Amino acid sequence: MLRYIARRLLLLIPVILGVALITFTMLYFSPGDPAQMTLGEQAGAEQLEQFRELHGLNDGFFVRFFNYVKNAVLHQDLGLSYRNRQSVFAEVALRFPTTLKLAGLGVLVAVAMGIPIGIISATKQYSLFDSISMIFALVGVSMPNFWQGMLMIIFFSVYLGWFPPSGFTNFNQMVLPSLTIGTSTAAIITRMTRSSMLEVIRQDYIRTARAKGQKESKVITKHALGNAMIPIVTVIGLQFGYLLGGAVLTESIFAIPGVGRLMVDAIKMKDFPIVQGGVLFIAVTFSLVNLIVDILYAFLDPRVRSQYR
Repeated sequence: MLRYIARRLLLLIPVILGVALITFTMLYFSPGDPAQMTLGEQAGAEQLEQFRELHGLNDGFFVRFFNYVKNAVLHQDLGLSYRNRQSVFAEVALRFPTTLKLAGLGVLVAVAMGIPIGIISATKQYSLFDSISMIFALVGVSMPNFWQGMLMIIFFSVYLGWFPPSGFTNFNQMVLPSLTIGTSTAAIITRMTRSSMLEVIRQDYIRTARAKGQKESKVITKHALGNAMIPIVTVIGLQFGYLLGGAVLTESIFAIPGVGRLMVDAIKMKDFPIVQGGVLFIAVTFSLVNLIVDILYAFLDPRVRSQYR
């Protein structure tokens, strides 16, 4: 197991380099002048040239990318923000816990809603509850987060006044963003749980457990759900990574000071180091979550655990 974890950690290196290269390339060839966007229209030619020289914008593509990777690897330096000359690592690290908390709450909402509904739908296939839950799951998958967030603000904040429309410091402020980012994931988890459970409950060992007189609740929770969890855990892990990136729109709608909102503001101002740093933080977290999911397989399924011995 330790050898497998070490190998997976080594594989993170080319993944992070690939993400850095793609992000750097997209920003490098994007239209607009970072110096002009940062200093404003009134800046003179000499000021603009000094800014470009200071931040290495006059260098070629490969030189800039090599310097960026070298500083990141050797000095753990992701550069300085064009706007305020602050460390990118410090700026992103300050806001990343908020984004992580939002994504974590979204996953909790999704799991709390998706797994129970999926189990009930599978055990009561083609019932009225199954039909209604699948309709809501389809709507949840299809509904964009930004549109759902605005609707929830209008209904729960403007009309009912139950929850504040912005912020992320107390429980009341966390409800609407967590529901917004978690419901679409809940729909995906519901469908996967239902599909996986339907496949498992038709197996011979489930019929044998029922024939032995075990309670239906024990058959479902112990025998069926335990063997159906691997695809469900896979989806949960992947969706957690997607929520880290999907939090960009949710943070913008609810004015949450996270990495997503920081990146949106940086994109508008052509603050390339902030965008690159935010993407790298999300990519590393996504990769680590996938590693944790793979390790969980060994605890959920003895067949997987035996491969590591």
